[in-house]
Amino acid sequence: MLTELRCRQAKAADKSYKLSDARGLHMFVTTTGFRSWRWKYRIAGKEKLLVLGSYPEVSLALAREHRDVASRLLKAGTDPSVDRKQTAAARHMEHATTFEAVAREWHAQQVSSWVAVHAADVLNSLERDVFPYIGSTPVAAVTSPMVLQLVRRIEERPSVETARRVRQRISAVYGFAIASGYATSDPAVSIRGAMKPLIKKRQPALGSLEEARALLMAAEASAAHPMTKLASRLLALTALRPGTLRTTSWAELEALNEDAPVWRIPADRMKLRVARKQDDRFDFLVPLSRQAMDVLRAARAFAPRGPLVFPSQRHAHKPISENAIGYFYNRLAVRARHVPHGWRSTFSTVMNERAQALDRPGDRAIIDLMLAHIPDGVEATYNRAAYLPRRIQIAQEWADLLLDGFAPAAELLEGPRR
Repeated sequence: MLTELRCRQAKAADKSYKLSDARGLHMFVTTTGFRSWRWKYRIAGKEKLLVLGSYPEVSLALAREHRDVASRLLKAGTDPSVDRKQTAAARHMEHATTFEAVAREWHAQQVSSWVAVHAADVLNSLERDVFPYIGSTPVAAVTSPMVLQLVRRIEERPSVETARRVRQRISAVYGFAIASGYATSDPAVSIRGAMKPLIKKRQPALGSLEEARALLMAAEASAAHPMTKLASRLLALTALRPGTLRTTSWAELEALNEDAPVWRIPADRMKLRVARKQDDRFDFLVPLSRQAMDVLRAARAFAPRGPLVFPSQRHAHKPISENAIGYFYNRLAVRARHVPHGWRSTFSTVMNERAQALDRPGDRAIIDLMLAHIPDGVEATYNRAAYLPRRIQIAQEWADLLLDGFAPAAELLEGPRR
């Protein structure tokens, strides 16, 4: 049997040679002096050789341990060489299937079904809040406490709603990982009960017609830019989402019928799933009151050459800032009571109360349609064109109530012209 001293003294020779130990184990010394441990064994009548590591990284004692482990595998009917290859492949797979690698694969598979903004938001949240903590961990090795720890960091910012979205996205990654054979369980499922409760707050919105009129009157009496005032008035009249309104181009408004003008907003600009955005049956119809048309004429007069209805003050080919109306309202000290998105709630509250007072129960569903709320299971054509005559009437009633006694939109055109 070999000794550690003899192993250390083994030097290169003219020919490679072996130093035998026991039970098939030997040291192999090459002509360059490289020393390695090898174990000779037989399986199914065939002689094979298993390399157990190099010396001195693998000592004599450790080489004997490796030999004994391989010998036990052989006695159990497993070929140690095959087992070694399987173990190496498993380790390679483990390295290739870190949480980050699998999450990016999942994201790449899903991205075609998402709008670009949402796809970017999902990836950004993973890169910011998840990958720095568990990204390099094999996806099958991530535990529930690890996931809980990272969502706790988000909750403590505090961003409770973001923490819940991140947990949902981690769980979605694991749904993909389990189906793909990368993992067998979802560690994000069991932590739901340990997360902070989400207390949702409604967007601040005025709840009465009198308050809404007072706000709009104060806004239009201020020294704000004329284009911001016009956008604010049209937002109040149409109850559109601010993001949809500010990016409106004149090309969408060229075919308006002056007798009963209806603005058709392309589906790809609405808040819809990707499949619906590509279907023109989901174009959204906005009935335009006389007062809304008055705003559009004033906007055209103020910026007659640009492609956008509400262009930026600095760049005619860019829309006004997404925060322009919000900052405008903040300066009026109404932030805690009303935000631009709040016009949707105000319109709904006032017109539903009016419908109840006038005994028009059917108006509730029509008002929902005017807010682009599509009931589950309802066809796209129902959202686009159903009850259009009544929608036109409601839009005009709302405009008459909101702007009674207000100056024409043209009088808001003060300040620098293009």
